[in-house]
Amino acid sequence: MAIPYGTKFGYYEVAAQIGAGGMGEVYQAHDTKLGRDVAIKVLPEAFAHDAERLSRFQHEAKMLAQLNHPNIATIHGLEHSGGTHYLVMELVSGENLAERVKREGSIPVEEALNIAKQIAEALEAAHEKGIIHRDLKPANVKLTPEGKVKVLDFGLAKAFAGDASTEDMGNSPTLSMAATMQGVILGTAVYMSPEQARGKLVDKRTDIWAFGCVLYELLTGKQAFHGEDITEILAAVVKSEPNWTALPANISPSIRVLLQRCLRKDRRQRTPDAATIRIEIEDALATPATAELGAASLGAGVLGRRAILWGAGCLVGACVFTGLAVWNLKPTPSKPVTRTVITLPADQRLAADENPAVVISPDGRLLAYAAIQGGVQQLYVRAMESLEAKTIPGTEGAVNPFFSPDGQSLGFFAGDKLKKVSVNGGGVTTLGDAATPRGASWGDQGSIVFTPSVGGPLQQIPEGGGAAKPLTELAKGETSHRWPEVLPDGKAVLFGCGQNNTSMQVEVHVTATGEQRILVPALGSTQPRYAASGHLLYVQGGTLMAAPFDVQRQALTGEAVPVVENVQGSSFGAVQYSISATGSLVYVSGGSQVNQNRLVLVSRDGKEQPLAAPPGAYSFPHISPDGRKVVVGRDNQVWVYELARDTMTRFTFDGTANNAPVWAPDGSRIAFSSNKDGPLSVYWQKADGSGGTEKLTGSEYLRGPVSWSADGQLLSFVEVNSTTGYDIWVLDMKDRKAIPFLRTPSNEIGGISPDGHWIAYFSNESGRYEVYVQPYPGPGGKWQISTDGGMDVRWSVNGRELIYRNGDKMMAVDITTQPAFLAGKPMVLFEGPYVPPSPNNSYYDVSADGQRFLMLKPTEQAQAATQIVVVQNWFDELKQKVPTGKK
Repeated sequence: MAIPYGTKFGYYEVAAQIGAGGMGEVYQAHDTKLGRDVAIKVLPEAFAHDAERLSRFQHEAKMLAQLNHPNIATIHGLEHSGGTHYLVMELVSGENLAERVKREGSIPVEEALNIAKQIAEALEAAHEKGIIHRDLKPANVKLTPEGKVKVLDFGLAKAFAGDASTEDMGNSPTLSMAATMQGVILGTAVYMSPEQARGKLVDKRTDIWAFGCVLYELLTGKQAFHGEDITEILAAVVKSEPNWTALPANISPSIRVLLQRCLRKDRRQRTPDAATIRIEIEDALATPATAELGAASLGAGVLGRRAILWGAGCLVGACVFTGLAVWNLKPTPSKPVTRTVITLPADQRLAADENPAVVISPDGRLLAYAAIQGGVQQLYVRAMESLEAKTIPGTEGAVNPFFSPDGQSLGFFAGDKLKKVSVNGGGVTTLGDAATPRGASWGDQGSIVFTPSVGGPLQQIPEGGGAAKPLTELAKGETSHRWPEVLPDGKAVLFGCGQNNTSMQVEVHVTATGEQRILVPALGSTQPRYAASGHLLYVQGGTLMAAPFDVQRQALTGEAVPVVENVQGSSFGAVQYSISATGSLVYVSGGSQVNQNRLVLVSRDGKEQPLAAPPGAYSFPHISPDGRKVVVGRDNQVWVYELARDTMTRFTFDGTANNAPVWAPDGSRIAFSSNKDGPLSVYWQKADGSGGTEKLTGSEYLRGPVSWSADGQLLSFVEVNSTTGYDIWVLDMKDRKAIPFLRTPSNEIGGISPDGHWIAYFSNESGRYEVYVQPYPGPGGKWQISTDGGMDVRWSVNGRELIYRNGDKMMAVDITTQPAFLAGKPMVLFEGPYVPPSPNNSYYDVSADGQRFLMLKPTEQAQAATQIVVVQNWFDELKQKVPTGKK
């Protein structure tokens, strides 16, 4: 029976089962002490109860833990908890070679040799320490998404078998401990050496035999030995030869000889060690097979025949060469441009909100997208020739998928983290922190460039995880670098830069020098991408633009031209399009309508009353204290809507980014954030628009107001710090002095209570957003209000209730502050398809009497993000529309 999710063994918390076999069940788990993901192999109960055998196993495990090689999966140790014994091992992502061969058949010769070379290096390192694998087979070799080989279960066969002095069939761990697992038995028997099959003592030459079986299978797609049952298979191992004619025709003679020597029945005639194998493979990779074949063909008899046939050969060769030359002069016909539409299943919709949701693999074979189904948002992958997409387990909450250069892995953001996973599923690896991500690109130099939060520069992190380092620097007046695109060879990075999305410009960062140059001025240009056709792509006002681009000089060589209209985008600069290196384009049509929503009033029991205001890209709605007006952000400006007169009037005019409006408690003024004089700062102005704006507080970092105390003396606001993320500050209006209240590595966003004595906020310190309360200005304790996640919290006007959102649910909690703070049980008021909560935006407000909620409801067009347009061979069309001048 599988161990349930969340079960804890000591410091290790089980996440998912990832394998099972004769030597135990394997689970992905999280090491809560060291903060890393690991694999744990839970030993069979019968084995664990054998004290003598367990003691021998412990001795072997200590030796195995000493193996330290990049091609060997590390064993961290042997642990036990509550009577359960388990091995703690390195968690290796990717598919094993058995899965790869089953899926694709034979592997191209050069790739197969590169894989085999790494296996040989692993064997060489282990054999030097006197450790034999004893169970080497494709299922025990993983190929990570980065192309690195990891050999698993090194030496465990002996550890499970027990006493090394009794090498017989009964002690084969897979045979004795998995007697009912016929597939596993056959799987191991196929790779057994003749001496293993006969029950004799084994040494490192047993691994050499198994290596030969594995390499043969990689090159042919078939097992070296066959049989309907274990008896026939072992008989073939002892007496038969592999079908040598099945080897690829283009394989070099040296590799053929190497394979034959690895699979000699008499181990005394077998290739003696892994180092010899490694050297042979390195030489074969350095010498093209065609050259080696040519040299091998220069025997005396062959030369004599060639001399006789030389004259006729020259004549025929001349004719053939002439014909080929004429043929090559003919222009290669262009492949037809085809357009198709992929429609998501009826219960799915794209998660096309603040981040890109669709991406195509570099080779154009796979489409990945983030979608919501049944209330769960996760990643899906679909092969272009397939009619169905498959879910990628472990990607719940994922946004912004992006492919590795080889197309075998997907990077994504979820739970305020940057993560990666194999396209074939498996364990998810956490790489680093990313509180409010704004794009990522996986370069072919082994690193990922990403934007972990708004209001900061680009960061760079190794593809295997580690410490992230700043890549770019924000110049004066810049507030964000986002949507990176690593150019080929990692020589430069394209990105969007600006103080807000409508004034974003496209820039390039040169890796070697650190130079940053503007490519496209601040015209609302966003999400740049490099097309291998020789173009720079970016989106401007919902239109995909293309300009000729010299990738070597990182410079435009011509004017930009519109190439695709009505590409769906968001107010954060995210655009739903992607291109492959092979010339395919995928995008979601709809322009900016994805952000179109309506203002609606909802009662506490969920009854809805639409307002007559026109649809718009609204955010930060706030009801005036007298309930007659609504102030709201729209198109990076602040607007005031009068309910009785049904009129929408623009309130702000200075600056290109004005948002996050909040009414003063008496309704006489409106506070908001603006970039009119530099980085986003907090201003206020009389509600009737007179008197001009006044700056309340500013910084080098972004700042925006959140809430007032009832007497108007305290204003809480959020600061977006490139180091600590979202922090809570409070401005005292008496002396206009701002002080930080909560500044931690986590994100905290929240507001002050009406009486000015408490701060309610939501934070991701626990790994997900929850609602908390602390006394202001302190000191004092901290109370967690939400029990199952929560965001966008605010106080009722009387301070006796906290309102927050949990997904589609509107939650309420009764609050008592005297004589001591006390919170009630969270209850659901209503649930509906309203614009979902976001850590850096607000999409609702509560009336003064607490009976009505101002919500934002997506229009039908915005909800209908269910189709993806696929244009294949698009580069041919692109070159016609935007010539690059290249021949």
